[in-house]
Formats: sequence, C-alpha cells, structure tokens
Amino acid sequence: MENQEIHIPPIRLEWSAWNNWNDLIQDGRSGGINIPNGKPGVYEARLTEQAERLTIGKASNLRMRVRQGLIKGKSPHSSGKNIRANENVNDIEIRWAETDRPCAVEEELHKQYLMQFKKWPKYTDHT
Repeated sequence: MENQEIHIPPIRLEWSAWNNWNDLIQDGRSGGINIPNGKPGVYEARLTEQAERLTIGKASNLRMRVRQGLIKGKSPHSSGKNIRANENVNDIEIRWAETDRPCAVEEELHKQYLMQFKKWPKYTDHT
C-alpha cells in the first residue's frame, strides 16, 4: 500500500460586489456589468441582503455560466432553471470571484455553508 499526503495551499478570493440579477442581463459591451469572460471562478446567488444562498456554483467561464446559464437560461443550468421558475428575480443578487481552482473552492464554500446553516443552498443539491 502506498500513502501520499497532499497539502493544499490557501486560496484567496476577491469577490465582486453583489449585483442585482436584472442588472446582469445586459452584456458589459452594451453598457451592462462586465462578468469576467473566459475566466474560471465561483459564484453565489442570494435574495437581496440575505445570509442564506440560493446557489453556490463553479464555472470554467464565469460570464457563460452566470449570464448565459444562470440568468438567461441559454445554456443548461439546473439551479438557474429552478430559480427562474420559483423566485422573483428582481429580489436576487449575484457575486463572483475568479480562481484557477473553482472545484476546490466550490467544495470548500459548500462545506462552510453546510457547517453554518446545516443545509445546502436552496437550489444546490451537491458539490
């Protein structure tokens, strides 16, 4: 049997400001808010100024995952579909952070959320 020990260094996140769902519909090139394009990262959605999250997710391309998947539904996003069907999007805000380790960060954000709230975000089932 072979043993291996892995040390994962800390990851620092620089979160964007919380942005209203409707303010993110319009592309940054057309006067809307820029979401990093082609950059991996993580994102969170919540009801305005609430501590609990609707979803916490990872992305290989933040703009595509958040704007096209979560918000517009132009690409598959199970949380986005359920949020659009069941929530008043006028009351939702979203933030994101770039990271080259989105899977590890999403897993840690989920773990921290579960420890704090004893449940998953409302529209998230697993890491």
